[in-house]
Amino acid sequence: MSESPEVRHPVVTPVRVVIGLCLLAPFVAMLWVGSFAKTDPTFIGIPFFYWYQMLWVLVSTSLTVLAYQLWQRDQRARRAQAQDGGASQ
Repeated sequence: MSESPEVRHPVVTPVRVVIGLCLLAPFVAMLWVGSFAKTDPTFIGIPFFYWYQMLWVLVSTSLTVLAYQLWQRDQRARRAQAQDGGASQ
């Protein structure tokens, strides 16, 4: 028999759901063409269709960075929890 049973942590956590939403939002925004297939309002002479897509470049970059940071924090917490669990037994 094994010496100590391995503690399994839940795979789906609230942090991982937020990470998934951060990564999914840009795809939904860009695939829903009907929401931005228009010319008005313009921004400094640029039709909405173009500046909306360029805005999503910045937004998706920010969301990806946020998802990465949340993932790193989640992984550090899981490693610390695994080490604490292994040391107490």
